[in-house]
Amino acid sequence: MNMLIENIPKLFKASILTIELTIFSLIIGIFIGLFFAILRLSKNKIIFNFAYYYSFIFRGTPLLVQIFIIYFGLAQLDFIRDSFMWIVLKKPFACAILAFSLNTGAYTSEIFRSGFEKIDKNILEAAKALGISNLNTFIKIKLPIAIRQSLPAYGNEMILMLKGTSLASTITLIDLTGAAKHIISTNFNPVEVFIFAGSIYLFFTFLIHNLIKFAEKKMSHN
Repeated sequence: MNMLIENIPKLFKASILTIELTIFSLIIGIFIGLFFAILRLSKNKIIFNFAYYYSFIFRGTPLLVQIFIIYFGLAQLDFIRDSFMWIVLKKPFACAILAFSLNTGAYTSEIFRSGFEKIDKNILEAAKALGISNLNTFIKIKLPIAIRQSLPAYGNEMILMLKGTSLASTITLIDLTGAAKHIISTNFNPVEVFIFAGSIYLFFTFLIHNLIKFAEKKMSHN
């Protein structure tokens, strides 16, 4: 117990990195997801297939493999190392954000696509009859409805992304899981450390769950 108390500050410090990875990945991922969800609604076969296979590839392969390909694989490409992108991509944090964002973006695109497809067509017909432009219909009607309908599923994706950030420790980042592993490697007491680390993840999950419930309640009154 004394060992755990001594290392609690390290775990809390590492939790900050976990929070940063989760927030940055979700923010970038939601824009990627929305973009590809819109492409999936296209009647153009090339655009549709591009969006479809992006989602298929990133949802169909393990996140760990994606992290390794981006972190280790991109470093093997001369044109990457010789370009301005290497300034960013040589850093483990940037590679982790890129991998997490592309992964959560794929899942988010499916969530939004489903939300768009569930919109009552009578609402859209009414908007058309009133002479509302396609752009205004999308921004003021389709997007808010799709977001509201997607919230429960997106809440689950946020929690999955939080837990997925634990893989950042495989590319030298000392996140919450990485810190727990490091402490265990020097103190050989895995149970206490992992229970405490798991409790922090559980607390973050609790916050996300209640944030989504609050957002659902607010949007249901609008």
